[in-house]
Amino acid sequence: MAVPVAFFAVFFAYPVTAIVGRGLKAGGDWQFGRIGDVLSRPDILDVLWFTTWQALASTALTLLIALPGAYVFARFDIPGKQVLRAVVTVPFVLPTVVVGTAFLALLGRGGLLDELWGVRLDTTVWAILLAHVFFNYAVVVRTVGGLWSQLDPRQEEAARVLGAGRFAAFRRVTLPALAPAVAAAALMVFLFTFTSFGVVQILGGPAYSTLEVEIYRQTAQLLDLPTAAVLTLVQFAAVGGILAVHAATVRRRERALKLVDPAQTSRRPRGAGQWALLGGVLLTALLLILLPLGVLVERSFDGAGGAGGYGFGYYRALQSAGAGGSSTFLVPPLEAVGNSLRYALVATFIALVVGGLAAAALTRRAGRLVRGFDALLMLPLGVSAVTVGFGFLITLDQPPLDLRTSWILVPLAQALVGVPFVVRTMLPVLRAVDERLREAAAVLGASPLRAWREVDLPLVRRAVLVAAGFAFAVSLGEFGATVFIARPDNPTLPVAVARLLGRSGELNYGQAMALSTILMLVCAVSLLLLERIRTDRSGEF
Repeated sequence: MAVPVAFFAVFFAYPVTAIVGRGLKAGGDWQFGRIGDVLSRPDILDVLWFTTWQALASTALTLLIALPGAYVFARFDIPGKQVLRAVVTVPFVLPTVVVGTAFLALLGRGGLLDELWGVRLDTTVWAILLAHVFFNYAVVVRTVGGLWSQLDPRQEEAARVLGAGRFAAFRRVTLPALAPAVAAAALMVFLFTFTSFGVVQILGGPAYSTLEVEIYRQTAQLLDLPTAAVLTLVQFAAVGGILAVHAATVRRRERALKLVDPAQTSRRPRGAGQWALLGGVLLTALLLILLPLGVLVERSFDGAGGAGGYGFGYYRALQSAGAGGSSTFLVPPLEAVGNSLRYALVATFIALVVGGLAAAALTRRAGRLVRGFDALLMLPLGVSAVTVGFGFLITLDQPPLDLRTSWILVPLAQALVGVPFVVRTMLPVLRAVDERLREAAAVLGASPLRAWREVDLPLVRRAVLVAAGFAFAVSLGEFGATVFIARPDNPTLPVAVARLLGRSGELNYGQAMALSTILMLVCAVSLLLLERIRTDRSGEF
């Protein structure tokens, strides 16, 4: 456990603590009065209120739309089910910058709705809510649907034999069993939307700001570290509470139920009602998921062929740093593709080493301290990535960790986000390994390292590949911290997209669409490969 603890202490706790310290200290003394001063400001109260209610609204809307999909994936046996599951999961691994760009192409100025009906939803809360549903649909489908598919349907059938109606049987038998999974999914959706950054920044405009966006604004634009530090503490406290409740719901879900093989519970749809439900879920997937992505791809070719036609002009422009007289980049934007792939590969390696060691330690130890460390590993998903990125700049600038000008800063920040996915993917598989196999290896003289290599690794190899795929995808799309530490001559894909969207002009807009399409395709291919090697026990994600 020493390596994961040291990694998080140096590259997570230290930068975050340093930022908070700089904001709340004056003359060497803590100024806790600043917390009350900041939290009493009307503009900050507005930010806190908007952050909370939009997260609640996003969570409720996601559950409403995604729960029917969870039932379909759990109970229906349909052709192409694996491909459809991969399709609805693609948004979850997409960078938030790409999600914002896709909905901008659909709902924004000159977007599909604007062209057809003159309707614009960008800079409105509806665009933010829809993008959040798009992003988190798979969280509910996989978390709730995964448990639903393992619930024995004979229990509900027995209730109906005893005289309960269809709805009463569901309410009294199935819903209580699903409640922990629904609660866990709702908490994760609330966490992701509460800390939303890229989506709100692109679609919300200046009128809307979440805590994460406000931390970025106070840090990067106003240089107001005291306000940023207070907001970081507020977000940290909120995220800690959410993760504590989530951990309790996960433990309840694991302990309370006897599950069956999912192959025994799925069947072909029967009756007009079930076929209508299937049609509704497919239509939702088409309009909510495929339409924004399709419009994004279409906009990357639209107007690039001259005379209003289609072509590869925007993609060709990515090869030049000064296309159209733009000085947005010091290097051709296309170089961001290679940069992102290299950074993501290094970040994936770091995340596998740190996350794998952490998962192995959590498997072999128990107790309150271990559960606390397990929760700590999840914190990077909710703590302000902006704070981490800025913290890197002000803390890792002196020997022996003078990394401010080093390329390794970016993979380190990305690995912080990848480690939780590695742990959550590998932990259930490692816990399923028979402890007697490890004991037999130890009796035969194998060291703990050799026992892990000879016993655990062959059994968890596929889970390691799944974990690597998730770590690669999320590293590729990390934006909040990378926007601070990526060098101008080595931008990543999300940073390049954000820079292009921040400048006016049709060419910049078209190049942003083209880069977003490239990033989307890389993430989608990664996910499709994951689905081919995924095991039924490969964790929560």
